[in-house]
Amino acid sequence: MVGRVARKKAGWVPDRQDIIWIDCNPQAGQEMRDIHPFLVLSTMAFNARTSLVIGLPMTTADYNADNPFAIATGQTTGARKSKTSYVLCHQPKSFDWRTRKASPHPARKLGALPFNKVCTVLNQIIQIG
Repeated sequence: MVGRVARKKAGWVPDRQDIIWIDCNPQAGQEMRDIHPFLVLSTMAFNARTSLVIGLPMTTADYNADNPFAIATGQTTGARKSKTSYVLCHQPKSFDWRTRKASPHPARKLGALPFNKVCTVLNQIIQIG
């Protein structure tokens, strides 16, 4: 059983729409620090080939309820209580997911509707298409 789990993890590559854990350290200024959920925007082919992942950090910080660039994606249950999870569309980042030892988040994937909303807001910021 252990061998199967190790093999599965060794072959894992994050894909578009996945939610992963990633270590944001080192950080500077107003950037997030420590380990956080991260919404993957880049494709599995890109992520596998480059060892980079492009995406958006996620948080449960309550002050994001008034942030027009933070998209609520539903409830997450923590140690103490249920909190709203937000994707921070104004903080696109790329990380070397292998070096930072990224791993799948228990939420696995963001649904199609909230993912499309996140992409719409991100596009309003960067106006790529």
